Amino acid sequence: MNSLLTRQIRKHLGEDAKNDPNLKSFLEAIQASYLNYEDQLKMLQRAMSISSQELYDANQKLKQEADQQKQVILSLKDATNILNAVTYHKENQKSGEIKELSGIELANHIEEQAHTISEIEKQREIILQDLEKSNKELRDYAHVVSHDLKSPLRNINALINWIKEDGDISDEITYKNLNLIDENIEKMDNLINGILQYSVIDKKESSASMIDLNQFIKEILSLIQIPEHIDIEIIGKLPVLKSHKLRLQQLFENLITNAIASIDKKEGMITIAAEEQEKFWQFFIKDNGKGIAEKYHQKIFKIFQSINDDKKSTGIGLSIVQKIVDFYGGKIWLTSELNKGTTFYFTLKK
Repeated sequence: MNSLLTRQIRKHLGEDAKNDPNLKSFLEAIQASYLNYEDQLKMLQRAMSISSQELYDANQKLKQEADQQKQVILSLKDATNILNAVTYHKENQKSGEIKELSGIELANHIEEQAHTISEIEKQREIILQDLEKSNKELRDYAHVVSHDLKSPLRNINALINWIKEDGDISDEITYKNLNLIDENIEKMDNLINGILQYSVIDKKESSASMIDLNQFIKEILSLIQIPEHIDIEIIGKLPVLKSHKLRLQQLFENLITNAIASIDKKEGMITIAAEEQEKFWQFFIKDNGKGIAEKYHQKIFKIFQSINDDKKSTGIGLSIVQKIVDFYGGKIWLTSELNKGTTFYFTLKK
């Protein structure tokens, strides 16, 4: 029996009342009422507990939203103050008075700015499309021109070789002039190839592949004519990069051949190495050649600019290097000391 009901019976009816058969049904009914009340009370308490938690959560959410709205209002207020500080109504421009923008005027101003930005973005897309089209046309034109120029060069070269081999040339000056023509034909051929390579550097290619530079550089060196008095050394281990094979070949080949051309000493030395940085690899190619004066450090990266005495130099090699490094988002620079050598540094992203 309910403890509270037991105490009440003992207090008002006596100790024996709960055992009285005449009161049994009455007391059981009261007991049931007590139990029902307790169950309802527990359910009510539980419901109130749940409601309180939901109310607390809802209150917290409302508080967060209120704080966000407050920040929005403060931001709009700051924007309004800024616009009021720089915006004059036409009718007040002469007097120099500033008229505060209303909410509607602010909304209209923001809408106008959004529309302007949208139009600028559309124009940017059009310009990019036109630029891509122009680049494609330029690349196609370079291919056509290179073919049209190379064809007569081959014919001239063939005629020169025929005259030197089969012709009766007893005059030493004539023979020397023929060799000079041959050298200029070779230079012209190199120039055409350089222009063609320069024009297609930023052309979209198939996906890049992983390239082990340790083996790759060895393959490049096997293709280059290296004089016997020049040694080329790779220091340490070179990285494996995800890149395009043709571009990397042009990059390293041009820098290495440039280093070879600059060496004017009996014992030449070229060093290649790489150093790992946080987000990129930093490479250097060092030679013990004649060096480059500081005033030429920027000029040499421009197309058709050459400071070498080599008649075969086209002035395109380092401009190709610069364009490739730019294509991959890297940087290139050099340090040099006259009569001691030059070191070219460049970075490529990992």
